[in-house]
Amino acid sequence: MPRPRLHRSIRSSFDYDYWKPCATCLEDSGEVTLRMEEMESIRLKDYLRMDQREAAGQMNVSQPTFHRILSEARRKIACALVCGRAIRIHGGTYRMDAASGRIFGCLDCQNHWEEPHGTGRPANCPNCGGTNIHRADEGRGAGRGQGRHGRGK
Repeated sequence: MPRPRLHRSIRSSFDYDYWKPCATCLEDSGEVTLRMEEMESIRLKDYLRMDQREAAGQMNVSQPTFHRILSEARRKIACALVCGRAIRIHGGTYRMDAASGRIFGCLDCQNHWEEPHGTGRPANCPNCGGTNIHRADEGRGAGRGQGRHGRGK
């Protein structure tokens, strides 16, 4: 009997969970499901161009396990592109890393603060009590607020 999977650490929540080819004349050819840890591996290795060992450390897995997760993610993405299938980002064995809280900002007093994942949207600013709050760019998903190519430009 195989041992149970350990939870992978995910540091980025994604504002989307579904990609579909825009050609409406194509008949529905199904979908590919990309697990959250597979999406995170793509973000770390291919988008942020992180070293594989460093990325494995961030996800709290061994380097060979990271390689298997990344290879499976790339295979699924290739299948979706070649076969014209939709990509659903859903499920997996993961936990949101505590260091990856969401950043909110108040438009009234310009205060910024962090909220942990899973707590919902705050109703009021902790500084002034105002309700004119928004999700700050640096607290949103993969690569937000980092310029066009995620390198801080």
